[in-house]
Amino acid sequence: MKYMFLLVVILLFAQKSDAQFSKYFINKTLRLDYYHCGKTGTEKFFFDELIEEPFWAGSKTNLIDTKGYGNHFVEVRTAGTNELIYSRGYCTLFGEWQTTPEAKTTEKCYPESVVMPFPLEKVVVSITSRNKEGIFQKMFEYSVDPNSYFIKKQRKDLPVFDVVKSGDTAEKVDIVLLPEGYTENQKELFMEDCRKFSDEFFGYAPYSQNKNKFNIRGVWAASKQEGPDIPGDNVWNETCIQSSFYTFNSERYLMVNDFQGIRDVAGNAPYDYIYILANTTKYGGGAIYNFYGISAAHHEDETGKICIHEFGHLFAGLGDEYVGGVEYSDFYPTNVEPWEPNLTTLVDFDKKWKNMLPEGSPVPTPEKQWKKEKLGVYEGGGYVTKGVYRPWINCLMNNLHTIDIFCPVCSKSIQKAIDFDCK
Repeated sequence: MKYMFLLVVILLFAQKSDAQFSKYFINKTLRLDYYHCGKTGTEKFFFDELIEEPFWAGSKTNLIDTKGYGNHFVEVRTAGTNELIYSRGYCTLFGEWQTTPEAKTTEKCYPESVVMPFPLEKVVVSITSRNKEGIFQKMFEYSVDPNSYFIKKQRKDLPVFDVVKSGDTAEKVDIVLLPEGYTENQKELFMEDCRKFSDEFFGYAPYSQNKNKFNIRGVWAASKQEGPDIPGDNVWNETCIQSSFYTFNSERYLMVNDFQGIRDVAGNAPYDYIYILANTTKYGGGAIYNFYGISAAHHEDETGKICIHEFGHLFAGLGDEYVGGVEYSDFYPTNVEPWEPNLTTLVDFDKKWKNMLPEGSPVPTPEKQWKKEKLGVYEGGGYVTKGVYRPWINCLMNNLHTIDIFCPVCSKSIQKAIDFDCK
């Protein structure tokens, strides 16, 4: 009888949660495209268009983002009562570009996009940005009438295939894999690379213990030429997504400027997270929280490790724990606590992994006096040697060439993200 009672309670809770979703939304996606423009210290958002996509893969229970990660938040409120009915944190490539030397003297625009469940009634969509002090400010607002005939339908019709199918999209983490630089006769190669991605992805904890909580799908789209651009080698290819090495003049940083173009391909499948497989053997990749990830599909030694590292950024909001390697300046002001769960400036360390430390742990933790795989507070991370601290001497978010595991802080954050998306 006790188990029957618990089952009834669970079913009633699930029905109530679905009823809350059904009160405000239908099971499709509304996509809002905009342009993110400015330079160092300034930014503006300019509306582009609205697009209806045929699927909604996100949770129907956790509609409000409670994690607080990201440098931007998209919020959806009812037009009449101003009730918050959906929100998600995210970051952008524009936000990274703002910290580069070029952004100090040049203004630039990036095509970007946010998605939300398709509303039943009129709503107001707003985007806030986190300033250097860590405070959010409203930067953009747009009123949406879901019955407007100006809302476009999904424009591309591309074939989709299952790689891993575990269940209902609303209760799973849904990853969509996109091809970059695969020519018309390389569809089978891309499908095989998707299977390899899955095998390698679930070879690392904590993903290995949570395989039944993931769906992975591939979308096939051919490119005219093979492989990403490599400006440093004067290689310029016509590809489906137009990715390029040497992003921000960093040779191994492989990224895509046009996020709207990525969405055009991804929207053929239900998804929570977009990951792009680049048809190249050249080492490189990149990923941005709740934006997209990309990496080389054919690096001879570390294809799996690269995608695992980059997916940590995309999925769990993990920061880079290494030093150097980028052109960013002042990426983590030392007078502000980073939002990333695995980095701290000690400004507000109580909210990080302080309660996970072994008893008697020195803060900061001298590397030479501590064991290699013992949780601590080690100086050096977030690209700088001073003022930013990481939890472990090494981790897959640091020097992935020499280690195969995440530290306890990163693992906990990944599990938290899985649980949030599956409820």
